Parts: sequence; C-alpha cells; structure tokens
Amino acid sequence: MNPRLDQPLRLGTRRSKLAMSQSGHVADAVREVTGRPVELVEITTYGDVSREHLAQIGGTGVFVTALRDALLRGEVDFAVHSLKDLPTAQPDDLVIAAMPRREDPRDALVARDGLTFEQLPDGARIGTGSPRRTAQLNHLALSLGKRIETVPIRGNVDTRIGFVRDGELDAVVLAAAGLNRIGRGDEATDLLSVDSVLPAPGQGALAVECLASDAGLIAALGELDDPNTRAAVTAERSLLAALEAGCSAPVGAFADLLADGQIVNEMRLRGVVGTLDGTTLVQLSTTGPVPQSYDEAMALGRELADEMLAKGAAGLMGERSL
Repeated sequence: MNPRLDQPLRLGTRRSKLAMSQSGHVADAVREVTGRPVELVEITTYGDVSREHLAQIGGTGVFVTALRDALLRGEVDFAVHSLKDLPTAQPDDLVIAAMPRREDPRDALVARDGLTFEQLPDGARIGTGSPRRTAQLNHLALSLGKRIETVPIRGNVDTRIGFVRDGELDAVVLAAAGLNRIGRGDEATDLLSVDSVLPAPGQGALAVECLASDAGLIAALGELDDPNTRAAVTAERSLLAALEAGCSAPVGAFADLLADGQIVNEMRLRGVVGTLDGTTLVQLSTTGPVPQSYDEAMALGRELADEMLAKGAAGLMGERSL
C-alpha cells in the first residue's frame, strides 16, 4: 500500500546545531523529490552525551548507533549521518540510499588574530580530538621548522572555537564542511591543503540511510545521490577498512577526480598513516580509471592499503590518542 502523500517522512538526526543544519538541507531536497513533508526527529547518541575523548570510547559508531536503532525500530524512516562517523561495515538490513554531493573536504584552522598555520608561533597550542589531525599537524609543523602542542578537545563548534576566543588555545582545527554548513565558514583563518593534511575518509560527505527493505524510499532518496562523491568516499573508506582502523586511528585518505579538459577520466586516491608526534608518516597515492562500480572503488582502496602496509603502516596503526 502506498503511503499517503501528506504523511510526513520522519528524518532521524543528531541534536547538534551542525547535525540539524545538514539534516535540514537533506530534508529540503527530499521534500522536493518526493512531494511529501519531512519532519526532523531529534535523537541523542552516546557520542553526544559522553565527555570522554572519542579515541577512548571507541570512536567509530558512537554517533551512529542510536540513529540506526531508531531506524530498525521504525521510529524514523531515514537518517542522515556525517559519513566519516559511519563504521566501514554496513549492516545487512540498512542501506546508504544516497551520498549527496560532497562539501569542502578540507580541515579548517580557526586561529587567534587571523593567523594562518604558517604564521602560528613556535609552541602554539592547537586543539583537536583527532589522532589523524594530531599526526599530520605535528608533521606539518616539523616541516616548517617549528613545534606545536596539540591539546585534546571535544564539544560542538561553539565550544571548540570558544577555546580560541577565550585565549585558552592559539587555534583549533575543524572540518571546513561543518563550518560551511552552519554558515560560519568565514571564521576559518586558514584552509589546510589536502597536499599537507589529508582529511578523514569521507570528510565533508553525508550518508542518507534507510531500511534495505524500503524499495520505494531507496528509489526516492537515490535522486540525491552524487556518483562521483560515492565513488571517491567508497575508495577512501575501503582504504580505512583494509587498514583495519576505526575513526580513532591516525588515518587520512582523500580521493579526487582528475579531469582532462571537461572529461573526468581518472581518480587519484591518497592515504596517510602517522605517529602522533608527526616524526613518521607513511603516505602513498595511486591513480586509476574512475571506478564504475562499488567493487572497483573498493578494490582501489584495498590496493593502496596493501601498498601502505608493505611500507610499514601496520606498525603505526597501533597508536591511539588517550
């Protein structure tokens, strides 16, 4: 039986300002393609209420489990996740029906006095809860002939930027996509090039998830899917999975599409694993035809992971930020 067109679709979302904003954008798009009203259902996740550092509470999945449970219980029809929060293993009874076009994947620096990363003084205190950022920021600082102190922080965007405004930290590093989605992109004092700091696998991308049994909704949500985004983040997440690392491990990955004129014909996948002090990085890349299927994208990630493991990445994976 077809649902009544005036019956709202229930979108499960985390309660944070950022989650509500990105879910709101998806809700608008779903209203357009389905002609049905969409209501946001706010759900509190363990990652939202725990004050522990992500690496200590397991990282992967802490923002996701409650949303997925609500889906499986039928309390919501679909959910929106930040893709970088999703575990790499996909449950059989749920499907990612859409990965909309990716926002800016880069990391953003918000520093006092409008400073860029290069302008930060020696010994600058930089807040981040991410081992991936810690490893690469320390490495970047060393390459510039200086040292920084990374300080573990948690909290929403306001809380994190507040550490800089209050003078507690010289800078914090956040995802540029998050700042852009809540209309605060202009507060970034520097955007860190992917040539210097590789983002988290899937950073800047969203995953729209629903029940695998809901063929009608899967088809409707599929209208929002961006094939290039899906190919890129699938390769990135395949690399992460093959390195057997969760989001609490110091792994960065980024796939970009290379165009010859107007025609996109190749994908370059870059990956990095490093020690937290930044003294040792294993960073490699591979370039191949743009994957035309899920299996091809997965293979690209696995191949690069194998090369990284052969170069000693496994020895760096055991580190965890505590």
